[in-house]
Amino acid sequence: MPEMIKREKFAQPVNDDKVAQSWRERGYSCHHFTDPPGQEWNGFVHATNELVTVLEGKLELTIGDARCAAGPGDEVFIPRDVVHSVKNIYTGTTRWMFGYD
Repeated sequence: MPEMIKREKFAQPVNDDKVAQSWRERGYSCHHFTDPPGQEWNGFVHATNELVTVLEGKLELTIGDARCAAGPGDEVFIPRDVVHSVKNIYTGTTRWMFGYD
């Protein structure tokens, strides 16, 4: 399995167009999301691989039995068919992107 997180994959300030271009080149879709402090998305499973990149703020991701915190520019890989959750652990709004292959 590929490594779960690539720290600072994208330079700060994160340019969402560059993230989208990188993902499209790798066969991923690209969607934006904005979460208030404390927002949680729990227990998701997808039949595709997923990428997540934080634009502003900080997320905590639980992927199977592993947990990591992701900040601006980090890219997180979530393998298909693995239960995962995302939580905004930043004191303010977190803007992030996700995409599926």
